[in-house]
Amino acid sequence: MIDKYIENFAPGIFNFAVNAAVAVLMLLIGWKAISVFRRWCIRSMDRIKVDHTVSVFLGSCISVVLFGLLIFAAADRVGISSASLLALLGSAGIAISLALQSSLSNFAGGVMILMLKPFVTGDYIICQSGEGTVANIGLIYTTLTTVDNRQVVIPNGILSGSPLTNVTAQDKRRLIITVGISYDSDLKKAKEIMEGLLSEKPEILKEEAREVYVDSLGQSSILLTARGWTRTEDYWKTKWDLTEALKYAFDEAGIEIPYNKLDVNLTEKK
Repeated sequence: MIDKYIENFAPGIFNFAVNAAVAVLMLLIGWKAISVFRRWCIRSMDRIKVDHTVSVFLGSCISVVLFGLLIFAAADRVGISSASLLALLGSAGIAISLALQSSLSNFAGGVMILMLKPFVTGDYIICQSGEGTVANIGLIYTTLTTVDNRQVVIPNGILSGSPLTNVTAQDKRRLIITVGISYDSDLKKAKEIMEGLLSEKPEILKEEAREVYVDSLGQSSILLTARGWTRTEDYWKTKWDLTEALKYAFDEAGIEIPYNKLDVNLTEKK
């Protein structure tokens, strides 16, 4: 009986062993080939100036898809139904997506940021969750460094789904300084001083238009505005320097910058 049993089932066992060995060999060779192909894709995207984080992400996606096809081929080789395997993977995918819903939202936001590039590493951005220089853009979180060297970690889902301001997106910025002068001061002289400061400041771009004008007539002062253009990296230093120089120049010319005053009268009670 044992001899008869072996005689009946030996061919099936031998075929399964051969198919299993071929499937394992397919997985080993396929995994090596997919790894090589992934590295080639990343290098190719880097050569055409694709963001390195994007190229790594796309390379990983390609390798996952190819490895999934490889698993299906190996499973089919040993007689496992592809339909059953798809049903199992679908159920597992639904359970994982429900458990990681917020993380998947942040992941999708990270992909959108890396693909659309509303900002890149090194930009200074302002959003609802904070502001700072972009230190790192990950697939889940983006890290900002504030001016006082703190780190702000913001989920990508928030950044991709809410308004933000990219302060350093352009290579130049318009500098606007508004100051109020007294109605008794020499308006013409004040405008000449502001125009002279704009012309003398080397950081103010000479090829761009410069303007000094009366912005409005307030209740206690005449508001003057000076506008010019500067490189983005020079913006804040130029603004601070001009504001300080304007105060000194107005003081020297006798032009008053009005401020709120409080008069207190004391009476002696008899």
